[in-house]
Amino acid sequence: MPQSLSFLLVHIVFSTKNRSPLLREELRKKLFVYLATVARDNRCECYRVGGVADHVHLALRISRTTHVSELVKQLKVNSSVWVKDNFSNSAKFAWQRGYGAFSVGPADREALVHYIDMQEQHHRKISFQDEFRAFLNKYEIEFDEQYVWD
Repeated sequence: MPQSLSFLLVHIVFSTKNRSPLLREELRKKLFVYLATVARDNRCECYRVGGVADHVHLALRISRTTHVSELVKQLKVNSSVWVKDNFSNSAKFAWQRGYGAFSVGPADREALVHYIDMQEQHHRKISFQDEFRAFLNKYEIEFDEQYVWD
């Protein structure tokens, strides 16, 4: 085959360090736009960015030449610098070290976008930790609680 083609839809989730509720509403709105820009700058199509005060979700179509770990690093590093440069009282802002990346089929894209859009309502009932554990269980990812949170 002379051409390489792909459709890699990924749901990425990561939290602020220690799940501190640092993402105030005014910051979140601008941060989501910034994260989408970073994703696009890394040759990814961004369908949605959302979240609440302590974590973010991204629905991304990953370029066939993009490595998920490198993309997440770019998202975190660039946005962390951006937050500190653009929002007072954010000098101690940091993301957690880890992240979750979950594959999603093209038929489930709209459901994922809706899920991300409904984060505020969703987290009135469930904590980030419980949500993340549910993803790990759904995708049959073995984990040790001791190493999941920082």
